Amino acid sequence: MMFDRVHARLAALGARARSVLAFVAGALSVLALPPVHALPVLPAAMMALLWLLDGALARARPRSNAFVLGWCFGFDHFVAGLYWIANALLVDAERFGWLAPIAVAGLSAYFALFPAAALWAASFARPGLPRIAALAAAWTLGEMARGVALTGFPWNPMGSALAVHPALIQGAAWGGVYALSFAVVLMAALPATLAGANASGQPVRARIVPSLAAALLFAGLFAGGAARLAGARDATPADAPGLRIVQGAIPQQVKWQPDLVRQHFGLYLRLSRGEPGAATPAAVIWPETAVPAVFDGAPEFARAIAQAAPEGGVLITGVVRRESSRTPGRPAASWNSIVAVDASGRVLGVYDKHHLVPFGEYVPFARFNPLPKLTEGRVDFSAGPGPRTLALPGLPALSPLVCYEAIFPGEVAARSGPRPGLLLNLTNDAWFGRATGPYQHLVAARLRAVEEGLPLVRAANTGISAVIDGWGRVRRSLPLGMRGDIDAQLPPAPAQPTVFARFGSLPVAAFCILILLAALARRRDQSTTGNKI
Repeated sequence: MMFDRVHARLAALGARARSVLAFVAGALSVLALPPVHALPVLPAAMMALLWLLDGALARARPRSNAFVLGWCFGFDHFVAGLYWIANALLVDAERFGWLAPIAVAGLSAYFALFPAAALWAASFARPGLPRIAALAAAWTLGEMARGVALTGFPWNPMGSALAVHPALIQGAAWGGVYALSFAVVLMAALPATLAGANASGQPVRARIVPSLAAALLFAGLFAGGAARLAGARDATPADAPGLRIVQGAIPQQVKWQPDLVRQHFGLYLRLSRGEPGAATPAAVIWPETAVPAVFDGAPEFARAIAQAAPEGGVLITGVVRRESSRTPGRPAASWNSIVAVDASGRVLGVYDKHHLVPFGEYVPFARFNPLPKLTEGRVDFSAGPGPRTLALPGLPALSPLVCYEAIFPGEVAARSGPRPGLLLNLTNDAWFGRATGPYQHLVAARLRAVEEGLPLVRAANTGISAVIDGWGRVRRSLPLGMRGDIDAQLPPAPAQPTVFARFGSLPVAAFCILILLAALARRRDQSTTGNKI
């Protein structure tokens, strides 16, 4: 059988060749993620990884071999998925360009520890379905851990691969993106039973059954999602609030140049007027730090930006907010904030970002850390108190999110108080150029909309700005790099909160722990069976 021959060659490789192929498989696996969504690549990558594991476990120090193999796979998986981080450092290449390869490699080396731990854990399970189930569970738990460890960075979970079609991500309404990740890794790894230790000496027909089960699971995800979409509320009510989202498309290299501040501000004012004859919206929405100036509470600033507020409505914009310290000798505190003002310049609401980007918005352990802050200004941002709900006239209660706060499952809305009717994400993806990062960021926002069962409105400086309904479908959008505005009515939300909105990721975490324990409990004692892997 062809698969047996391929497996035999992979299992016979030495440590160096095994590591090289793991690097290659890890890099190729990213093609299944946004924006490419080449899903068939992932089973090939996972099959290669598990067949390489067979060879690694047949050598001395098998568990160490498994950990190293998983790390090699994970390292290139993250390098290929996060290469766009280098673009942020190349905005000011003269000062920070040298850090670009170090940052990408360093972050990838750290994030690779989670796939390494997953493969290490799976190596203890019996070959076949127990090992594959253990890998899927351990990988999912690793993604959850990556989302919280060292402030967390749950970017590109495996479940995001399913965003190729809205029907495939509807399962996030029940279990969140991590439930989708478990399904994706399981489906991708099941074809490994076609050969090697995971085939367990089964005849060819029996080996094919798990692959057929993977295909049926994929079809079931699609069918279940399609059924949920069939009951979606597609029609927008006539009295739904009108929104105008402005995308200035100002390159980051010139965004904060002092001699261009008035020009940039004038651009946003012009775009906020909309097309001739357009209806007056309830809200005009600008992206993160749309105004390249500091808001210190002065009424002149509020009156200036209020020129863009529609009559009877609000302007919502990202700003750098600063308050002078009341303690002599202490610097003023600054926040990356969202403010809402009406046409008279009255400030109606303020939200301060609470989940800050290390080195982008503050320097961790600044007293001992020689690395600089990589964005404008030498003063670190302060963290806001946490998720909150804003009540603004003409709009449903909304949960504001700044930049990558939208990537954290279960953390995009306050869990106490009234449930919001809208997620509002203001971001400045200009840092990442025209690479894959902005597309991946958009997919994260779509998944949050499905998880919470709430529409999500996204205003991005250079794109991709979008109006997303509560089923994760993009209703309106502006492409990456395009300057303009979107006029749209707020889409409806599902009538009831989703299961995920009620319980979060805890049920999935408990399920994965039980699967992992069950798989490990059935491991085979090789010393008594005499069976070599």
